[in-house]
Amino acid sequence: MFENSEFQQLVKAGNPTGEVVGTDRFLVSVKGLDGVAMNALVLFETGERGIVSQVGEEIVLIMNLESESAPLGSLVVLFDNVFTTPVGENFIGRVINPLGEPLDDKGTVATGQRRAVFGQAPGIMERQLLSDRLPTGVTVVDMLFPVVLGQRIAVLGDTKAGKTAFLMQLGINQTNTDRVVVYVMIGKRRVEIDRLLSALTESGAIQNSVVIVANIFDSLAQSYLAPYIGCAIAEHFWHQGRDAVIIYDDLSAHAKVYREVSLLSGGSPGRDSYPGDMFFAHSSLLERAGRLASNGKTLTALPVVITPGDDITAFLPTSIMSITDGQIIFDLKNFRQNIRPAVNAGLSVSRVGGRCQTQRQKQLSGALFKKLAEYRQASEFAHFGSDLAPETKQALLLGELIIDAMRQTPAELFSIAEQELVLETVLASAGQKRLNVGLLKMKAKEMAPTIATEDAIDPAVQQLLTASIMEIQA
Repeated sequence: MFENSEFQQLVKAGNPTGEVVGTDRFLVSVKGLDGVAMNALVLFETGERGIVSQVGEEIVLIMNLESESAPLGSLVVLFDNVFTTPVGENFIGRVINPLGEPLDDKGTVATGQRRAVFGQAPGIMERQLLSDRLPTGVTVVDMLFPVVLGQRIAVLGDTKAGKTAFLMQLGINQTNTDRVVVYVMIGKRRVEIDRLLSALTESGAIQNSVVIVANIFDSLAQSYLAPYIGCAIAEHFWHQGRDAVIIYDDLSAHAKVYREVSLLSGGSPGRDSYPGDMFFAHSSLLERAGRLASNGKTLTALPVVITPGDDITAFLPTSIMSITDGQIIFDLKNFRQNIRPAVNAGLSVSRVGGRCQTQRQKQLSGALFKKLAEYRQASEFAHFGSDLAPETKQALLLGELIIDAMRQTPAELFSIAEQELVLETVLASAGQKRLNVGLLKMKAKEMAPTIATEDAIDPAVQQLLTASIMEIQA
């Protein structure tokens, strides 16, 4: 018999108990536990915690959250019929695992509040229309596919296409705001996690961030629960009156874990061997984002999905795209052509992005889309090697300028005003003269703080245009 005072107290309190009659890695079959509910939290005699995965007539299937061993014949007791996680302000600036345990050598996290992990999404009457922008600091996204606070927008692309770098930029861009950014890292390599933590620490963004690391090699059960626990932590700040942003990096790894748990549990495989409730698992998670009518605050969700070979028609990408309010697609072809960020402007879309734009910004976005389409068409003609018409040459030059203006490294961030000045100046050049884009960006950064109204933009654009062209001619 194992000594566990908390276990003994629960048994003495009359909580339902059961006996371990079978194990399959982290899945434990228990006989007993009468009246237990799905997703209830249980305590093993050994002190380990588990969550109820299936409830049968005689056998209850439990996921062991802390190990892959449970002695046959040992006892299990119900801890709570509702699975909750600790939440609170003390998680800000910390790196934790899905069980709330610290991974950053800063000591234990003192928490006095808890929240249901599998909470319900707010109803229609509890929601409010989205209207405010979430600036990412990334020009191609902010200008063409603006993200709105409270939106669910998917980030898709093959591995090494720049998705995590973009999300890192988005998080760092919230440094001087009251927003809390929750990163849920699932199945990531140690080097990727260290790179994120290093960037957040150096920029100071860690002071308004929570990083949840689920190591797929330590516990599949924790990787399975990580997105839901991260969402519960973000919801706490949301309901307490702060805007929250949650990044699920990535839901492809979570889906694989979900599939493995389902197959081990005896579930029927569907398309690509994913279980039939795969769509529900992700939709019930992402639907929890939005804007509350009670306090006007928002929870923005950015799920990441891997698209091997840039195939966005596979089961998982199409499933996530059907749930979200838009998608930003990173293209390996663009990445290899040194277009960074490698966003595919032809396939990406933000279905509610127009709500946060002024009329001038909408006109700018429309003009950019038109010029980029003309550039792609002109590029096709250029492949034939024949003499090009002046209009085609102009479309090529202007398209190259726009792409150059949108090119930025992961260390660069631009405000909305700076982005507008740069791109309006590029469009004003009409591709007739070569601009020094590097100088243009530097001058725009200097001039942006002086722009108080939209009326001041046109004179500023003319100054920037003259300065950029004069420098290149000199």
